[in-house]
Amino acid sequence: MLRVVVRRLLQMVLTLFALSVLMFAWLRNLPGGPAIAMLGERATPERVAALNHVFGYDQPVWVQYGRWLGRMLTGDFGTSTSSKMAVARELSQAFPGTIELSFFALAFAVALGVPLGYIAARYQGRPLDSGVIIGTLVGVSVPVFFLGYLLKAGVAVRLGWLPPSGRQSAALDATHVTNFFVLDGLLTREWDAAADAFMHLLLPALALGTIPLAVIVRITRASVLDVLNEDYVRTAEAKGLRRQTIRTRHVLRNALLPVVTAIGLQIGLLLAGAVLTETVFVFRGVGWLLADGIQERDYARLQAIILLAAVVYVFVNLIVDLSYALIDPRVRVK
Repeated sequence: MLRVVVRRLLQMVLTLFALSVLMFAWLRNLPGGPAIAMLGERATPERVAALNHVFGYDQPVWVQYGRWLGRMLTGDFGTSTSSKMAVARELSQAFPGTIELSFFALAFAVALGVPLGYIAARYQGRPLDSGVIIGTLVGVSVPVFFLGYLLKAGVAVRLGWLPPSGRQSAALDATHVTNFFVLDGLLTREWDAAADAFMHLLLPALALGTIPLAVIVRITRASVLDVLNEDYVRTAEAKGLRRQTIRTRHVLRNALLPVVTAIGLQIGLLLAGAVLTETVFVFRGVGWLLADGIQERDYARLQAIILLAAVVYVFVNLIVDLSYALIDPRVRVK
């Protein structure tokens, strides 16, 4: 197991290095530039050249990359050209919000998706199964931003049940220790702040978790159907084992491997979907920062966010691979 972990960590480092090179080269070839974005109508060739010299954008690409890589390894991601703040500080404020949003969206998708997929497989070909399949097709087909606008207009604006935007009400004088607003409210025992932050998370999490929910339902259903046709399940039934034992020990546990893989892949998609969701709900997380950075051509911010997303995605896939050994003992033997 230790050899597998070391090998995967080395692969992760090489993957991130290759991605950083491609990302850096791609950003430097985008039309325009941060100097033009900052100067706007005042952009003259002289002013653009002077600003590029200040930020070092007039140096060769390989020189820029070497300097950026050296700073990045020390935790210095540069300064945002749009907000004039250190990118590391921006991320420390925004990234916890995206983690909270993705966590609740994934929890919603898994808590509802796995049972629905199992029930659909158990009642294959019946109206319940057909209804679940139709629901998953609708869930996959509806774009995240469209569903977000529907939920915002219907539930938040028209009915007034939930907040329409933001991470927390501005009127609350909440204490922020970790920038995980729900967790901060619990740690400081500011129950109203924790409840308010949770209410602000519900609509964005529902919109963001709909597509992962549909995918998890379909994968769980297909995996359970495959396991139900295995000989060891029929043998367990012939032996007269309790139905609950067969479901948990023989069916669900053996059907979890593809589901865990799907969940790991959905985490990467959640980070991508957070850009649209956070924009719709004005939820100031990493997705909102990324959308604003693209608009402002903020190289420092874009580089840091893309690399951070890659680190999270690769690390999650490492955790998924290691979890196989806990779920299926046959993996440990191999």
